[in-house]
Amino acid sequence: MYTFAKRLFDLFTCILLCLFLLPILLCISLAIWIEGRGSIFFTQTRAGKNGVPFTILKFRTLLPQDHDVSDPTSVATPLGLFLRRWGLDELPQLWNVWKGDMSIVGPRPTLVDQVERYSEHERKRLSVRPGITGWAQIHGRNAIDWPQRIELDIQYVEKASFQLDTKILLRTPLALLSGTGTYGPTGINPTYSSP
Repeated sequence: MYTFAKRLFDLFTCILLCLFLLPILLCISLAIWIEGRGSIFFTQTRAGKNGVPFTILKFRTLLPQDHDVSDPTSVATPLGLFLRRWGLDELPQLWNVWKGDMSIVGPRPTLVDQVERYSEHERKRLSVRPGITGWAQIHGRNAIDWPQRIELDIQYVEKASFQLDTKILLRTPLALLSGTGTYGPTGINPTYSSP
């Protein structure tokens, strides 16, 4: 019952957010195009529910060149830094939610090659749809290391409920406004390493 109702909530929320945020989405798209004259969106293969790969959609925030993904600040555009700071680069993932690849609330989707190195315990976080925001996001985002994030995600999976989802949704704006966790504590995002 919870899973079915959550899917209905995701679809309803997508419609409302898209209608409300349409002017913002258009303005961001135009600003990215003017700034870089390149692709507005960034796509990448991530692991979804049960590890099934899907293509995630984000606003492009980095320069179009090869770079170290663990150090995005060194190759981010000025606009990209702003979008990342406020989590606005994640808004196109509403499309992923609409398609059913993601949910509004759930563990953040990770790279497929990282998932391939997961232990059996870590794979528990794959038993639900990944989310735009989640339990780990409101506890520090990238400021916490991978083992902590994975444990928080597993806690969410084991206790998933509308009450917990509501708590996460209410605390997400506060997490964004705090300005912490956009990057790791040294400005470089922590990367997953197998145990």
